[in-house]
Amino acid sequence: MFTKQAFVLLSALALAVSASPFIRRAELCAGQATVTESFIGKNKDVKLEEISCASGLSARALEGRQTNTSNVCGANCVTNCFTPSGGGPDPNECHIIADALRFESQNTSALFQIANGVRTAGANVVTLTFRSCESFFVNQDLQPLVYCRTDFADVIDFVAPNCQATQNAHGGNCVATDQRWFIQVQHS
Repeated sequence: MFTKQAFVLLSALALAVSASPFIRRAELCAGQATVTESFIGKNKDVKLEEISCASGLSARALEGRQTNTSNVCGANCVTNCFTPSGGGPDPNECHIIADALRFESQNTSALFQIANGVRTAGANVVTLTFRSCESFFVNQDLQPLVYCRTDFADVIDFVAPNCQATQNAHGGNCVATDQRWFIQVQHS
């Protein structure tokens, strides 16, 4: 039987696990290196970088056995806005990123694969930048993930205007309910 103190402790631990603090790009991962850099969208004006985390995840011994790719298109995520207000990205510029993703979905492929962070396997962070807006998708899983470009665009279009000064925020993220990945939108 739980005591009141045990319930309070468990509630606090659950909150700490699900909380998602603001992460600056330089803090995404140790030893990050840009694997590829290109420009996407109809006007080729959105910068796309694939970043590899050299140190990546801690369970490297399992990598050889964990080669299955999970498709997380349509997976739910929980939105968190970063407080206090001020310094957020321009939602209109974030929408340019979302439109570039939709353009690539129609003209390149609806899906993209994101590795689990091993330098030899590829990049586990995809960063998109246009003027004041920067968004990134981070794979925190032990295996590669597949995600839909249109879902990525929809998350950007939701977070950018809903995590602004009027909501006492300056950007935000959307963390997968299983915490295997997250998408962040912030000032570049």
